[in-house]
Amino acid sequence: MRFYRVYALFLRHFYLIKGSLPRLLDLIYWPTIQIILWGFISKFFTLHSDFYNHTAGIILSAAILYDFLFRSSISFNMLFLEEIWSRNFTNLFIAPLKVNEIIAALTATALIRTLIGIIPAILLASPFFGISLFNLGPALILLLLSLYTFGMTLGLLVVSGLLRYGPAFENVAWSSLFLLAPLGCIYYPLSILPDWLQIIAKGLPLVYIFEEVRSILLNNIVNYSNIMSALILNLIYFLLSVFVFYSAFDEARRKGTLINVGE
Repeated sequence: MRFYRVYALFLRHFYLIKGSLPRLLDLIYWPTIQIILWGFISKFFTLHSDFYNHTAGIILSAAILYDFLFRSSISFNMLFLEEIWSRNFTNLFIAPLKVNEIIAALTATALIRTLIGIIPAILLASPFFGISLFNLGPALILLLLSLYTFGMTLGLLVVSGLLRYGPAFENVAWSSLFLLAPLGCIYYPLSILPDWLQIIAKGLPLVYIFEEVRSILLNNIVNYSNIMSALILNLIYFLLSVFVFYSAFDEARRKGTLINVGE
């Protein structure tokens, strides 16, 4: 891997963001609206629910973390889609870029896009609703790392589908996380699900992440077994997604469809 190639692709997308006010506003607008909406919902449940009346902000904290996950995944997808929409994907290989360099560059740039969107929303949560993610303590770093890794995993799988099936697959980019959200137990405990669904849900790292968030905020206890379970599952899924991406890329190149990506 050549760092200057990764850096060049990173700069390409960074300058697109930096030089476009509509892009910046779009990155900031949706997370902010989400946090304000869930902030008022969280405040309502805090006042009227026995489960949440001792600890404010469980729902809002979960909403912020879920939005971080959503933004990381969709940012990765958007960077790739912009290359497809501009019919620039095959031009990248004039450098020539390697597949792992593309993954590295998009991963780094997606993090910047995610932070631009989520940091203003996090800052608003404290003065508006008195909620801070820092209440999760040092475990917050591991939780964010786990969420970001899962976001990249979903991003790679969606991009693999775009390489394999073309732009018609791009709707999955918007719906992938919504399909997993009910099983992720983001806003409710795992015990709410039927027994047979609980077995399936335990295969998702989201369950362990958000169960741990509730555990910390309700009981002030950090269960590192949940965090480790999430990280291990994320590592497995991430490696699998990289393999799927390489397979889709090689198949597209072998069939000659790679040059038609975007048409």
